[in-house]
Amino acid sequence: MKTYHPKKEEIQQKWWLINAEGKILGRLATEIAVLLRGKNKPQFAPNVDVGDFVVVINAEKIQVTGKKLEDKIYYHHSQYPGGLKEKKLKEMLETKPEEVIKKAVWGMIPKNKLGRALFKKLKVYRGPEHPHQAQNPEEYKF
Repeated sequence: MKTYHPKKEEIQQKWWLINAEGKILGRLATEIAVLLRGKNKPQFAPNVDVGDFVVVINAEKIQVTGKKLEDKIYYHHSQYPGGLKEKKLKEMLETKPEEVIKKAVWGMIPKNKLGRALFKKLKVYRGPEHPHQAQNPEEYKF
């Protein structure tokens, strides 16, 4: 019995379109991470990029459960002394809803060269318009 290793020419990468309207943030992020890594394909290998491209629209209309809108806090540092900044999820959804989805997905993919390459295949947009009509993205159903 030999171990199967996917070749670059065997990999078929599709474009998926996901409408985030009314979806719960964490459940949406797990589905996106699975599509980006290619774990839904039979030729999945953890060290090869067999995943698909994902376009997410209506990022501003996601939902969260519980009291996360007031309790969840995103931190970043300005690299200056005393430069720790924080924003609540509610403020992030008003100003940068794309970043909320990107941060959730980033936490679910590997933190290495392959993970960074996978993350570049994620495209998130605030509203229903996106510039990827030429790729004919297929709508993904949950």
